[in-house]
Amino acid sequence: MVFKKITLIGTSAESFDDAVDDAVGRAEATLDNLKWAEVEEMGVEIAGVEGREYQAEVEVAFELEE
Repeated sequence: MVFKKITLIGTSAESFDDAVDDAVGRAEATLDNLKWAEVEEMGVEIAGVEGREYQAEVEVAFELEE
């Protein structure tokens, strides 16, 4: 088996959890053979946005097809 890892950044106006769900949800909708996800970093953008924008950098891994 061979896996590939990519980094996604999910965002939410509500919470870090929702930002992670945003990234993982997009991965599930667009990638086949998704195996796991790891949250690498979290941050909050406070400049240039109304309120806050929670961001989660998520690394997802999926198995490459033969």
